[in-house]
Amino acid sequence: MKALKLAAGLNVILLLTAGYSPASAEALKVVSSFTVISDFAKNVGGDKVSITTLVGPDGDAHVYEPKPADAVAVAGADVVLVNGLHFEGFLPRLVEASATKAPIVELTKGVEPIKSAEEDHGDSGAAKEEHGAYDPHAFQSIRNAKIYVQNIVDAFCTADATNCDSYKTNAAAYTKKLDATEAEVKAAIASIPESKRLIITSHDAFGYFQHEYGLKFLAPEGISTDSEASAADIVALIKQVKEDKASAIFVENITNPRLIEQIASETKLNVGGTLFSDALSKPDEGAATYIDMMHHNIATFKKAILGS
Repeated sequence: MKALKLAAGLNVILLLTAGYSPASAEALKVVSSFTVISDFAKNVGGDKVSITTLVGPDGDAHVYEPKPADAVAVAGADVVLVNGLHFEGFLPRLVEASATKAPIVELTKGVEPIKSAEEDHGDSGAAKEEHGAYDPHAFQSIRNAKIYVQNIVDAFCTADATNCDSYKTNAAAYTKKLDATEAEVKAAIASIPESKRLIITSHDAFGYFQHEYGLKFLAPEGISTDSEASAADIVALIKQVKEDKASAIFVENITNPRLIEQIASETKLNVGGTLFSDALSKPDEGAATYIDMMHHNIATFKKAILGS
């Protein structure tokens, strides 16, 4: 039914926007599924691309419902950039409704995926089928972010060979910035004693960060926010937090803080601030770029755990 409504809305909007043209007729028309990918694409594409972002700042791609205007954007795109690994649950019906001829580029191609919480817990059925066997939040590792960037370069060069050298040059400069940021992240985590590296977040968005940098994360919700944690899950988490002596607890910009506040109250932990997990912030709110997000998160970890 959602797909039918989306397709019907698309037909109407296509008629109303028959004369639509992008701000720059020569710019490569790129549609990105969410803000982190858009930031990567801007750094690679520069002024050679025009980017439309489907799920905006502070938006949750796990539960996003596409609009007819999204289908219009996808239908007119030269390239569609997505995360893959079942991160964007809305994507199949949106692509079908748009009837786009653009390549759908999954930026996790080449990433070594880690198992999802559902897989690790031996779950089967709806959760595993819907969310996949692997954690899709690969961008939380800067090593993987560089793979995303290279995949964007390849996609842009395929779609726009004329400007390929520009894309490669931009990507090389941006990769140097990512390398510097990764060094800062590693130094920040190294400053936290290993005995204080267990922290609590809203959902399992930081598995790749944990794997790469050494913090340990627990969360009441799995890799997706589209289903609520059960009472038994919450009780088990509270018990584990008390036994393992978690150092801090955080809310995420994409989730309702109510559950985290409840767990904080039960465990006597103070909420240490807001982390940016699946989306960047609005401009001037501290995490409007991927690199700003990484800086914000490590500063928030350190302040909550070490007081500095």
